[in-house]
Amino acid sequence: MNDKKPLIKLENINKIYENEGVKTHVLKNINLEIYPGEFVAIMGPSGSGKTTLMNIMGLLDRPTSGKYYLKGKEVSKLSDNELSKLRNENIGFVFQAFFLIPYLNVLDNVLLPMLYSSKKLPFEKRALELLEKLGLKDRINFKPNQLSGGQKQRVAITRALLNDPEIILADEPTGQLDSKSSKAVMEIFKKLNKEGKTIILVTHDPFTASYAKRKIYLKDGKIVDSL
Repeated sequence: MNDKKPLIKLENINKIYENEGVKTHVLKNINLEIYPGEFVAIMGPSGSGKTTLMNIMGLLDRPTSGKYYLKGKEVSKLSDNELSKLRNENIGFVFQAFFLIPYLNVLDNVLLPMLYSSKKLPFEKRALELLEKLGLKDRINFKPNQLSGGQKQRVAITRALLNDPEIILADEPTGQLDSKSSKAVMEIFKKLNKEGKTIILVTHDPFTASYAKRKIYLKDGKIVDSL
């Protein structure tokens, strides 16, 4: 694997939040490389910095210090517009809370990334194909409140795939699901990884993490193990 260039490379990443004069050092000298096609789980107790690390990798937040290379390009000092463009072109997000728009139907929720994309894709055709692939073809006109938790997460995964990103970042993707739905969702991630997507998921759940090929453990803002 290491003869490839890393897709993501973090060098001495620190993140410090300051609130009313109180500084909280959330990430401490994080060094990490993730290669194309990997399936990585980031694990650790609550407050260990998992979500902050994912937000930095997903270009939703900036490090206080250190360097972040995405596809060989140093990105931590780019403008907000440049970060937004990079994020929309390269990264799909799946969150525990789904973040579906309640008044839009399934198809329109999936098509939301189209509004911000600079890619020229046949978005509606792709959305319909993805929804069929994920077993949601008969739900395209349903609103989110008409769906089960597992179906909502599959809609969120479909939306994350619309732009055909190289990287999928998932934050506790099974956190609101029962065990049957959790297994179904993780099988989808496993299949996407086999198809070449790089999957990075944040989880505290051993079952969810068991699907990953590499596990990175955080504690008190530091990487303490990588298996």
